[in-house]
Amino acid sequence: MSKRQRHLNAEARYERERRRNLLASPGPSELILVLDHLKPGFNVAKIFRSAQAFGVREVHLVGIGPFDPAPAKGALRAVPARFLDELDESLSRLAAAGYCPFRLVAGTAPALQTTLLPHRCAFILGHEEFGLSPAAEGLPALTIAQYPGVQSLNVSIAASIAMYEYCRQHAALP
Repeated sequence: MSKRQRHLNAEARYERERRRNLLASPGPSELILVLDHLKPGFNVAKIFRSAQAFGVREVHLVGIGPFDPAPAKGALRAVPARFLDELDESLSRLAAAGYCPFRLVAGTAPALQTTLLPHRCAFILGHEEFGLSPAAEGLPALTIAQYPGVQSLNVSIAASIAMYEYCRQHAALP
């Protein structure tokens, strides 16, 4: 099978899963993830898989094009996705619903592990190379504490750690 044919097959799977996503029910927690212009490779699908495991209410996909849903292992059918063009749209929805958004950043910011997270919380994760959209500036920032010498974590790993910490604080795990 040619590279072009694999790409077309992945796009067809994406469109099929996106239609099925309309039937997804919100997760049991109040947590929302916002994926701000992430590369549409494996990380987006892997984040959906973790979002299902941690009971995330919904995932906002901001400026993210088609991606292969196979690594999500069906989670795209289970976790509601909101497909948005700009981060401002996501932030407006969050504000209207009473959510407190947090930017997850590498470097100097209060540690996620030592911050009391509100029930209505949203984590915003940015592009692996370019970071967050300018609309995120000024929002509270959190970092995942790690040993010195590490530049950053993979975005899907950082998302999973943040979801776990939210669930740990709110006893949201069974």
